[in-house]
Amino acid sequence: MRTFTILAVLGIAVLIPAKAAPSVASQPLPASPAYRLRMYHTHTQEQIDVVYRVGDSYVPEALDKLNYFLRDHRTGNVKAYDPYEFDLLHDLLSAVGKPDGEIDIICGYRTPWSNEFLRSHSHGVAEHSQHMLAKAIDIRVPGVSTADLRDAALALHRGGVGYYASSAFVHVDVGPVRRW
Repeated sequence: MRTFTILAVLGIAVLIPAKAAPSVASQPLPASPAYRLRMYHTHTQEQIDVVYRVGDSYVPEALDKLNYFLRDHRTGNVKAYDPYEFDLLHDLLSAVGKPDGEIDIICGYRTPWSNEFLRSHSHGVAEHSQHMLAKAIDIRVPGVSTADLRDAALALHRGGVGYYASSAFVHVDVGPVRRW
């Protein structure tokens, strides 16, 4: 009799929590926000649509794809981008009212050779460009004027912003905050 009572008590003790607390499977888990970028490279004609971050975690395979996509189109060299540059682009799209928009890439990473080539063939190319550090991208957003894009980037106050009205693009980087 004593054994039966102990088992009965144990059985009830086991059953009560199972009925009182909802199971893990029935509780919806909070969804971590996905950070997506859609881009078109004007020199290579390549497109990319990638979730590069989920919640607070960057997705290594996605970062590799973005680094390759943003490679120096003159040399093919790839450099690992500062992931904050991708966060800046993501937030910039939201700031201009195009959270799911596509970004036209004019220029991503530049090797020192490529940067010097541009400096010798045009004006306005910095000798120590953030492009060589994989911290800068020159962009357009279809349907958004370059002036509005510039203003939104300046309002974010997250790095350098260059406005090239005659070439219709904006430079955004995650270096020191400055403008030109």
